[in-house]
Amino acid sequence: MFQAIKGGMEPSESGRALQPVIMDYLAKAWREPDEGIWETRGGRQHFVHSKIMAWVAFDRAATLMQERNHVDSGQRWREIANEIHADVCKRGFDTALNSFVQAYGSKRVDASLLLIPLVGFLPATDPRIRGTLRTIEDKLLNGGEFVLRYDTENPADGLPPGEGAFLTCSFWLVDNYILQERYEDARKLFDRLLCRCNDVGLLSEEIDSSTGRMLGNFPQAYSHVGLINCALNLNRQTSPTARNPHQ
Repeated sequence: MFQAIKGGMEPSESGRALQPVIMDYLAKAWREPDEGIWETRGGRQHFVHSKIMAWVAFDRAATLMQERNHVDSGQRWREIANEIHADVCKRGFDTALNSFVQAYGSKRVDASLLLIPLVGFLPATDPRIRGTLRTIEDKLLNGGEFVLRYDTENPADGLPPGEGAFLTCSFWLVDNYILQERYEDARKLFDRLLCRCNDVGLLSEEIDSSTGRMLGNFPQAYSHVGLINCALNLNRQTSPTARNPHQ
């Protein structure tokens, strides 16, 4: 809804009525464990990505309300956003690993943590984000090109070990390189991913990192959205008249 309004689309009356219903639900639900972005079969956990996306909802709602002079609602949503932010920074970051982790109390990392700077939760220059990126590169980056969703040997996953690499995760890594001004790394990885397109420029959901074979849904919208976002962000980096890619 925030993005729609930002793009010039005013919400309908039913849309306006829906927003407080969603936010009131999230005000309670963000405290609960859930199945996570990847819907693992190992039981509910307090997944860090889920908490961060709840923060996104309250952050954007607060911004929208404050811009429209709805002070009370904006203040309430901002307070919850701040509470979630503090909770994630306290319970979702492992100081020994120097990294955010997949879930509270976990020692594992997750590719969805690459979204933390992309949604504005913390700047890419924050030491905790730099540490998280290094940990993901060390533990999840396969062959310098493919980012695994998480450690597929995870016994709590509920699935047989081994899977293809989800291409959207590698595009998230490209965007992180751009935000950290590692432009050479970003361009190099982006060009390698472009080479994975088939003869008509389409990508699948996953790639078998050992054989290069396409796996999963085909064509996959998430992979193409990632490609387009990275292309735009790389172009903005080289164009002085372009806006900040992550505003």
